[in-house]
Amino acid sequence: MSFRLGVDVGGTFTDLLLIDEQNGATHRAKVPSTPHDPSLAVLAGIKKICERASISPGELTHIMHGTTVATNAVLEGKGASVGLVVTKGYRQILQVARSFVPGGLAGWIVWPKPTPLALLENTVEANERISAQGEVIDELDEAAMITALESLKKNGVAALTISLINSFTNDAHERRIGELALEVLGDIPISLSSKILPEIKEYERTLTTVANSYVRPTAVRYLGNLAREVAVTSPGARLHILRSDGGLMGVETASSAPVNMLMSGPAGGVSGALWLAKQANYNNLLTLDMGGTSTDVALVQDGKPRIGHETTVGDLTIRASSVDVRTVGAGGGSIAHVPQLTKALRVGPQSAGAEPGPAAYGNGGTEPTVTDANAVLGYLPVGLLDGEMELDYQGARDAVAKIADALDIDIYRAASGIIDIVNENMFGALRLVSVQQGYDPREFALVAFGGAGPLHANALGRLMGSWPVIVPPSPGVLCAYGDATTRLRAEASRTYIRRFSETGNDELVKLLGELATEARAELSAEGVSEASQEVSYSVDVRYHGQGFEVGVDVDPESLAERGLEAIRQGFEAEHERLFTFSLDSECELVHLRTVVQGEAPLVSAPAIPSAGADASAARVAEKEIYVEGAMATAGIYDRRLLGANNVIAGPAIVTEMDSTTLILPGHSATVDTYGNLIITPNN
Repeated sequence: MSFRLGVDVGGTFTDLLLIDEQNGATHRAKVPSTPHDPSLAVLAGIKKICERASISPGELTHIMHGTTVATNAVLEGKGASVGLVVTKGYRQILQVARSFVPGGLAGWIVWPKPTPLALLENTVEANERISAQGEVIDELDEAAMITALESLKKNGVAALTISLINSFTNDAHERRIGELALEVLGDIPISLSSKILPEIKEYERTLTTVANSYVRPTAVRYLGNLAREVAVTSPGARLHILRSDGGLMGVETASSAPVNMLMSGPAGGVSGALWLAKQANYNNLLTLDMGGTSTDVALVQDGKPRIGHETTVGDLTIRASSVDVRTVGAGGGSIAHVPQLTKALRVGPQSAGAEPGPAAYGNGGTEPTVTDANAVLGYLPVGLLDGEMELDYQGARDAVAKIADALDIDIYRAASGIIDIVNENMFGALRLVSVQQGYDPREFALVAFGGAGPLHANALGRLMGSWPVIVPPSPGVLCAYGDATTRLRAEASRTYIRRFSETGNDELVKLLGELATEARAELSAEGVSEASQEVSYSVDVRYHGQGFEVGVDVDPESLAERGLEAIRQGFEAEHERLFTFSLDSECELVHLRTVVQGEAPLVSAPAIPSAGADASAARVAEKEIYVEGAMATAGIYDRRLLGANNVIAGPAIVTEMDSTTLILPGHSATVDTYGNLIITPNN
């Protein structure tokens, strides 16, 4: 027997999904997150889910983990004290940054500039210089470098970044400074920009490498502790960490380059949604992952999520590949409030989190949240997690009554207002990844998951015009499903600035092949045979003289047959999609990238028993709910009792262990072969 376990740590709950690779049978569990030490919830969850499946933790063969430990270190400002070594003359590179202020014009007046992750007093200069062609202009002054490193040691830095000008063309000086740093500073994490991001643009390269150093001690400590505990409880299991781009990497790789897991958590949801939707033959998707603290949205086209080469966490934007996910502070725990000045209802971004949580959880929370509003409207069952968590309906009413009193309206209108506003917040995020990227949301299905997503999915499908709305089985643990069903991935990149007339197909194929060899080595170290590795290429292209570049995917066959011509056609098509025009100008390569992926897991979604359209066998009760401005009688359905082809007419509520789905009046949900709820308008 072999079992794959996906583990996703969220702000409120830690989700686990266990898959029997022999028959596809699944088991799921949720345990409260432990923010002070996330590994405690992971280990408690492993014990709980193995007990449910009647197996020993020692029978686990693969553990795939999506984690927010690096993300939280950035958001909470709890990273390491970073020392930075730069080329002489560039000491203030992080302070100068780029001339960009987020937000509207008023941002230039009121925007508080974030403190750099490496302080100026912890930044030292190296007397050296390398040209853009990789030639050594000034040799490294090692004596002066040792003196500078000793000053960093006195400052007590806990991690070191070395980022020299043009090191992406020649890393000799960075490597030598790294050797000296080991002698002077001892055993602290050292990150070289030529290893983390071997690309042009010194500010982005430096910032990305500093961010890696900032989160590295925290990530090393967490991953090391978890790996040791897993080795004791599940000695035969391989532990892998989810990357920001939706692939997996080994613990050693994650510990040395944790900057690649800053979006690890959201990427798991996109991977899970894509895997399940493919089973149901849907390839164009908008994903909606609504948890307790925030909502993540993304776009998938032709079965591939959009992968960007920038990752944004809070005020930090770095150059690292990640699924193009947008996050808003809209979750089940988002707190509603009415400011005294405006008397206008607001929802979020503040959250009740896991402790104390919404008032409905009965854990001491008193502030009105989205979950409390759903409870007041009648959308939630008596208890969550199969009755393990009983809801405090009176507590929810008392909390929402504060909003009703502040606005001088009845409690149902207040609760409906909270839901409407949080839906508009998520609507705006969905437009960011669709309409504002040149995509028509009406051409995409909306996949909703997370503990709270299915409650709001029908309303958002109506706002977006995205049909059908798909609610997969076990939506509350879908991120863990994504962790368990994705595959190992490695990426290698290089800056290569050449006009098309200055290079040729043979040279391009040779360079991409070298990058593929580099990426293959990482997967081979994780036990993936070369025969099962899949290689893909992408290049960043611009018109000569243009100030930005556009990413173009290139499959190996097209590259071998048509080379630069295939790249040119792909670039012009993408340029027209993004900007509605192309130019009769020469194209220029900027960056080359190779992605190598391991074999996809042999896991298939289990089919459920077939039945007719009549879903009455799964109807366990009915209740009065407040929907669309009036009271209505809604049927309550137990999802475990539904069969394929069942049709549920709204208004209706479908309950299961980890989530609740609301079907609005005028809409129906059909159950497909794999248990997905396919929601569509009646006309």
